[in-house]
Amino acid sequence: MPSLPELIARKKTGEKIVGVVAWDYQMARIADRAGVDLIVVGDSVGINLWGHANPFEVTLDEMLVVAKAVRRGTKGALVSCDFPYGPLQQGTASAVAAAIRIVKEAGADLVKLDGAGDFLDGVEAVRRAGVPVFAQMGITPQLALRYGVDYAAMSKAGAQVPAELADELVAEAKRLEAAGASMIDFTNSGPDIGPLVAGAVSIPVLGGFGGGPWLDGRIRMAHAAIGYAASGLDNPPDTYAQVARIAFDALSEYAGDVRAARQIKGGIPVADLGR
Repeated sequence: MPSLPELIARKKTGEKIVGVVAWDYQMARIADRAGVDLIVVGDSVGINLWGHANPFEVTLDEMLVVAKAVRRGTKGALVSCDFPYGPLQQGTASAVAAAIRIVKEAGADLVKLDGAGDFLDGVEAVRRAGVPVFAQMGITPQLALRYGVDYAAMSKAGAQVPAELADELVAEAKRLEAAGASMIDFTNSGPDIGPLVAGAVSIPVLGGFGGGPWLDGRIRMAHAAIGYAASGLDNPPDTYAQVARIAFDALSEYAGDVRAARQIKGGIPVADLGR
């Protein structure tokens, strides 16, 4: 398992950090065996697993259930768990209590704080409590909520922060580093502002949406990378695999075997039934 200081040291060597977002034990095992450096339990699980209407509805208890499963499936990578909306916004005591629960109950190595630039006291308090902070900045759900930005639109390929925010975002990254953040997740960085922010701090700057080789690493949802979403059946994405189509074809074949009274693949042999 790479230690956090080892990952941070890659900033100087130029070796990229590979991160994925995972929400379950099996996917964590697969990603871990693939050799990723960081597995992030993102609050997007609220929509994709729990079926919430938006990320703000997910609770700390729900995040802990998922983080525990991911931790059990991870041996070689570091595990980060997102704060749900609430603990950071409610004050430093609440933030520290949530961070301690995530570390003690789920075994996470660090916690990710969305919209951390508005809560530098929370970042510092969590860090002082001994919990490393992965601070998110850029177009976060919280920022979108505040300014009435269509966050879903910012999740599309090519979306990036406006150029006029460059100075503000560079200054925010420096404040996060000064507050004790160990790494930064720069959402929708883009190839123009991304290098400016990454070059302004000594800690790694990673990115998901809008990220690229101009940052110190990348994070992508494992389910997105493999084409897992059902929407891929009608509009196949440009991904590393087409798992939705593979699953659809396999389950269709399975249904056909059952309806035709054929033995299913991988099923228990008829002679063994009743043993």
